[in-house]
Amino acid sequence: MRFLRPLLLALLLVLPAAAQQPVLNVYNWTDYIDPQAIEGFQRETGIRVRYDVFDSLETLEGKLSAGRSGYDIVVPTSEPSFARLVRAGALLPLDRARIPSWGNQDPALLAQVAGSDPGNRHGAIYLWGTIGMGLRPDRIRALAPDAPLDSLDLILKPENARRIARCGIAIMDSGIDVIPSVLRWLGRDPNSSDTADQRTAEQALLAIRPHVRAIISSAAITDALAQGEYCAVISYSGDVVQAQIRAREGGRETDLAYVQPKEGAQLWFDMLAIPADAPNPEAAQRFIDYMLRPEVMAGVTNQVRYPNAVPASRQHLRPEVAADPNVYPPPEAIARSFTVSAPGPAVERARARSWSRFKAGR
Repeated sequence: MRFLRPLLLALLLVLPAAAQQPVLNVYNWTDYIDPQAIEGFQRETGIRVRYDVFDSLETLEGKLSAGRSGYDIVVPTSEPSFARLVRAGALLPLDRARIPSWGNQDPALLAQVAGSDPGNRHGAIYLWGTIGMGLRPDRIRALAPDAPLDSLDLILKPENARRIARCGIAIMDSGIDVIPSVLRWLGRDPNSSDTADQRTAEQALLAIRPHVRAIISSAAITDALAQGEYCAVISYSGDVVQAQIRAREGGRETDLAYVQPKEGAQLWFDMLAIPADAPNPEAAQRFIDYMLRPEVMAGVTNQVRYPNAVPASRQHLRPEVAADPNVYPPPEAIARSFTVSAPGPAVERARARSWSRFKAGR
């Protein structure tokens, strides 16, 4: 037994040090980071990353609203979730002195999100994108040769939805994201609080419900698109591009395309933010600083195919990514896009009820 004593002593010395290793708790969207960024941060800082994922804003807000989430970094979308969290005092103001990379962000994009966070005090831009359609034109033309491929008419007009239902329509399960696009398609204000507008949007959704095969998470849509299960979906831009890549990697050649509808696509920003009760806010600010480095953000965009807000990252992007208009939309597409603001509590409740009725089909 004598020879075990030095080993036991060594273990007793090592275990407390391991137990004291700082931990960063991250809560991010599914399939939304470059694994090498996590590994690089851990190597450089000695901080271990515990990484959890969510697949909808409703899930994220539910976790944070309960309090004591245990997370140090969360990634809410600028509107409505991030803005709501800012107003509720649920996020910690950032100390820019601890984030030297802050100045790498595009001032024009920061100005876009300043309406959600006056002074950009509570969040740095992680990635951004649009909400539009993922389409398989060959399958759609086989069923409806004259159906419009550049408009939400394709999915939201019942006569078109009925014709292409056989090849599969799916809509991501997020009323927060989808209802503003429906309002825009109807020619109404996407931020409307008018009861009549809300009722009209609900009726439009209910009218196509018999033809919609699935209302599922955006992550599930990505996998299903890659497998060829749907021909028309409403989802996030990068998720459709990821589906294209997975289909090619799986040897399934396809004409899957992402389309920003001519009515205008919703433009959104996902933010790196720190909950007010974060266990390790110091590590969180180091993480934000690390992520805003051009080469790190380029790695994320190369991996997940969403654009970032660090202009200097462009030189580190793979050429095919930098040149892809589905990743970095051309100016004319951006000019047609729109942003949303957080609805008031009454409108929010009304939209949630509408979405529940749409999912239930009644």
